[in-house]
Amino acid sequence: MEYDIVIIGGGIVGMATALRLVEQKPTLKICVLEKESKLAQHQTGNNSGVIHSGIYYKPNSLKATNCIRGYDMLLDFANQNNIPYELCGKVIIATQPHELTPLENIYKRGIENGLTKIKKITAEEIKQYEPHATGIAGVFVPYTGIIDYEVVTNAYSKNFIAKGGAVFTGEKVQAINNYHQNSEVVTQNKTYLAKLIINCAGLFSDKIAALNKDNLDYKIIPFRGEYYKLKPEKSYLVKTLIYPVPDPNFPFLGVHFTKLVGGGGVEAGPNAVLAFRREGYKKTDFSLKDTIETLTWGGFQKIAFKYWKTGMGEFYRSFSKAAFTKALQRLVPEVQQDDLEEGGAGIRAQACDRTGGLIDDFFILEDRYIINVGNAPSPAATSSLSIGQTISEMALKRF
Repeated sequence: MEYDIVIIGGGIVGMATALRLVEQKPTLKICVLEKESKLAQHQTGNNSGVIHSGIYYKPNSLKATNCIRGYDMLLDFANQNNIPYELCGKVIIATQPHELTPLENIYKRGIENGLTKIKKITAEEIKQYEPHATGIAGVFVPYTGIIDYEVVTNAYSKNFIAKGGAVFTGEKVQAINNYHQNSEVVTQNKTYLAKLIINCAGLFSDKIAALNKDNLDYKIIPFRGEYYKLKPEKSYLVKTLIYPVPDPNFPFLGVHFTKLVGGGGVEAGPNAVLAFRREGYKKTDFSLKDTIETLTWGGFQKIAFKYWKTGMGEFYRSFSKAAFTKALQRLVPEVQQDDLEEGGAGIRAQACDRTGGLIDDFFILEDRYIINVGNAPSPAATSSLSIGQTISEMALKRF
């Protein structure tokens, strides 16, 4: 089967890229290959569904520019396709004096990124937004919302197929063979010929990139984020979204409270623990191969040495409901252990370079045969149509 472009990965970034390509150049023959039987089964379908505003991200970074542009694109798409969402807003709360400077920096970044409606709030004003939350200062972000990204991804797919694209599920890529004019993408079932490959494989993006390139300078390290849910009778404790001030040196936002779209309750979390399997959603999930690859990667060893205290704290919270509750009580003191029930878990594909750097921004590599989306962490879902636009522009220069 011969195509102009073969996209590997049927998550939200892969499907957004496919949709943007077919919208801009309908004459191209494009297909998406997804190894699972359904789309959006990993990072896309296992997150808390937050529509991010772009407040955290360094101005002019790929994260900032794509999140802010993608935010508007996402809401427009949702409105056009009757996808429910809610712009409920969120509060970012400082609970300790040493968090006041990072909170001020977050506010300044938000203003630089064009979020003119954000507002500094006092300890007393926090109660106006979240009566059960406590802090010494905060920032209210009215732009933040909630949506179901699996629904969004399937809507992207529906629109893509309606415009002539093809989506093949149950197709796990096993090899890539490059020739002078095109490439072969080999799955367990078929071989697809492509003039260009776009790698949006998420947790396996480095594996796909390695099929085409030796000695990659980065590796995907899987981090599991585990959630609890507030019991229904305790959901009144959270009206919107409540976030702590994140550690500026660590690419995770800390445990927080997230109202779920459609009256689905309130999630609490996630923590961020090393996963011992790339798709290890349970504590007991283990892959010897995946674990050895992670532990022997020089970059990860440097990270482990640098952040071992933070990492041990995350593991402790993973196995101690009391410790998890204590972290949540910093924001909402009334929350008790008995108010929490087991929730889900997601895996974040975090790219790590050889020097021990956790790649924080979106990261795209391209060569003659392939465009690799090497790192697309949060806010990739919010930014998906903008990232898809960026990738499609890179691809269309070749046609």
